[in-house]
Amino acid sequence: MRFSRKLLGPFVGSLAKKLDYYSQFQPSSLTIQQYLDFGRIGTAANSYTFLKNELLVRLANIMQEFTLLPPKLLQMPSSKMVSNWYAESFEDLLCFEASDASPEQVARFNDQLTVVLKRHAHVVETMAEGLIELRESDGVDIASEKGIQYFLDRFYINRISIRMLQNQHLVVFGNVLPESPRHVGCIDPACDVESVVYDAFENARFLCDRYYLTSPSMKLEMHNAVEKGKPISIVAVPSHLYHMMFELFKNAMRATVEYHGVDDDLPDIKVYVVKGQEDLSIKICDRGGGVSRTILERLYNYMYSTAPPPPRDGTQAPLAGYGYGLPLSRLYARYFLGDLFLVSMEGHGTDACIYLKAVPVEASEVLPIYSTSSRRNLTMGPQVADWSHHVPGQGNRPAQS
Repeated sequence: MRFSRKLLGPFVGSLAKKLDYYSQFQPSSLTIQQYLDFGRIGTAANSYTFLKNELLVRLANIMQEFTLLPPKLLQMPSSKMVSNWYAESFEDLLCFEASDASPEQVARFNDQLTVVLKRHAHVVETMAEGLIELRESDGVDIASEKGIQYFLDRFYINRISIRMLQNQHLVVFGNVLPESPRHVGCIDPACDVESVVYDAFENARFLCDRYYLTSPSMKLEMHNAVEKGKPISIVAVPSHLYHMMFELFKNAMRATVEYHGVDDDLPDIKVYVVKGQEDLSIKICDRGGGVSRTILERLYNYMYSTAPPPPRDGTQAPLAGYGYGLPLSRLYARYFLGDLFLVSMEGHGTDACIYLKAVPVEASEVLPIYSTSSRRNLTMGPQVADWSHHVPGQGNRPAQS
């Protein structure tokens, strides 16, 4: 299916054919080990040759799905802005389609990647604004909401993957400096998990203290079942792990303070980190009163938030009030075949669990593929009930194909 002329004006004629052409190909899923190895021994020319094609494939796959969203959503001003950004970036990258890998071309490509990264810096917030605009205008029916939820999981994990490719290339072969001499691009081959946990906790605690004038403490237990007695380290993208931990700590602190009150002694947040042969497991346990199963199901929904809607004047922290923190954190976990889930006991507290692959050759990118299956999931109308009541986990569309 091609983009409509109304949605993406410049994508007509030969450009529309390019979109159709590149969306026929499946994106190449890389392991974190492949990212690491290429960052150490690869060349700028080889990276350029791979990226100029792979970025077009990943963009085309998700852009084709964009056109299948409910027409009302596509007409929202913020949604149009996002679609135009993607159209512009696809067209910019097409300029390198037939170019050789000369140093001059690679330098031009690097400059263009920087432009694309800046252009897409606020895609998440802008798409969230599109949903708010839709709710405020006419609302959305249940069938459309499920399709939107299905699409956004795919859209945002696609965005994570595209930014990973771009940032990795620019740090290794461009002018962007790594976070430390040990890093290979965005990847830390010996990521100190304890350090990331403490960093995320202290920054979340700073926000909690600032807002509530108090915060719970943390009790951390580390257990390395592979190399007993040694610190826990894995091959990871530290910023991804930090994003997840910071979000979960924020939620746990807020729940704890609001449940117990600012004048009471607050129970500790307990954190367990265990490294096994295959998985790195992290569990964050709070006594913040928990949530009911009804609410628990909604916490990953992009159209649901426990916080008040964000002000439109830019005075609030990015993403606050959009309800995107938890679903995006789950996508960061799932991106390299990990997972994130919650177990809650209403009236007591919540356990948040993160699983990450401990073996880098097994940590493969999870990428959306445009197909008849994805088209069906995006365009499916209301279904006749096959249960007397809603059963959790039954009849839900998958988060990824």
